[in-house]
Amino acid sequence: MSVLVITGTGTEVGKTVVVAALAALAVADGRRVAVLKPAQTGIADGEPGDLAEVARLAGPVTTRELRRYPEPLAPATAARRSGQPTVHPADVAAAAVELDATHDLVLVEGAGGLLVRFDEAGSTIADAAWALNAPVLVVAQAGLGTLNATALTAEALLRRGLESVGVVVGRWPAEPDLASLSNLVDLPEAAGAPLLGVLPDGAAALGRAEFTEAARAGLSPWFGGTFDPEEFTASHSCRPEQ
Repeated sequence: MSVLVITGTGTEVGKTVVVAALAALAVADGRRVAVLKPAQTGIADGEPGDLAEVARLAGPVTTRELRRYPEPLAPATAARRSGQPTVHPADVAAAAVELDATHDLVLVEGAGGLLVRFDEAGSTIADAAWALNAPVLVVAQAGLGTLNATALTAEALLRRGLESVGVVVGRWPAEPDLASLSNLVDLPEAAGAPLLGVLPDGAAALGRAEFTEAARAGLSPWFGGTFDPEEFTASHSCRPEQ
């Protein structure tokens, strides 16, 4: 695998931090990494966006942003309101293929959830993944409501013939509630794929070295980490009230 698409079950689920963690481990293992952001919204020209955050946390990575829109809206809506061109899946695929030629790993970060519209035709990051024949990693919330959002995302991936490699919790709370603890068991079933990592909320505030350590502990060996889902779930088990 050289191209991996990362999508969320919604906004503010920790998707960019997961991308940074994946990149950090690959860089630490001596791999050439590129991170592609097809559309960045809610950021004005000249302001640091998601890719700047990834580079700060992960170290020397190649970054490429195709479009930037100032209003924090879905890319298709933000493009229409700003009068700027939209992003088409073919644009994303072409950029990813170009980066893949000179890198060992290309991470493609979507905007919000899987079916957020990128253009007037309703194209999404799922269409870009299909064009690339690339697997998809789902980033989910920890708490209440995540099972439904994760199951809907998994169903959409399945209907489009896309491979879901697994699910990662992007923002694990310092004091998890009952729903979060219970979801450790239920998330893989909702995702139809294994739990491949849990990253602590606030990881983005760490320095680069500490962040890489957190990424190593929080991601599966599949990504170069040491995360063991069974061990983590067992250590955070919640017993029913007597």
